[in-house]
Amino acid sequence: MSTESPRRLRSDAARNSERLVGAAREVFAEQGPDARLDEIARRAGVGVATLYRRFPDKAVLVRAVLDQAFHERVAPVIEEAVQEEDAGSGLIAVLDATMSLLASEYNTLSAAGDLGVLAMDSREAFFGQIMDLVRRAQEEGAVREDLEPEDVPRIMIMLTSVLVTVERGSEGWRRYLALLSDGLSPEAARPLPSPPPVVRPF
Repeated sequence: MSTESPRRLRSDAARNSERLVGAAREVFAEQGPDARLDEIARRAGVGVATLYRRFPDKAVLVRAVLDQAFHERVAPVIEEAVQEEDAGSGLIAVLDATMSLLASEYNTLSAAGDLGVLAMDSREAFFGQIMDLVRRAQEEGAVREDLEPEDVPRIMIMLTSVLVTVERGSEGWRRYLALLSDGLSPEAARPLPSPPPVVRPF
């Protein structure tokens, strides 16, 4: 057997995955929770069996779509923020990019039904990077000192919940990001109650 055959098979599999993720992004954006996997396979130009070999269920495919979008739109902002001298501005830039992504991919999130589809290691890495920015911003005096690590994912959940209440495709969430930004400021900050225990993993 030619040594090129396995290589060609891997290349075909990679192309199929790319086409499936691209098609899924379109179908999820259009149809949200009503998106059907057979329609995604049809648009990608592959059989349903091929789709299930690469992505065993909808949650795995949603994760792939969100992962692609995250690496395109949020990861570069995080890299820039890490290098930014002003950690406070970098933190807000990351939150802005994240909310912009979630707003534009809202139907994909609806198809997921639960943010739990996001890989645990991806979430931990993301919140870890956010907390690094928070700590730097606290040291610089740009963020209130009593902000705790467990506050960050809860704040993101609060912001994300705004998307349910605003017009799809709008930037109504920016008002609440601005309010949050003011709330993170140490200027005239009131003492906070102790953070409640986490009863469900983020």
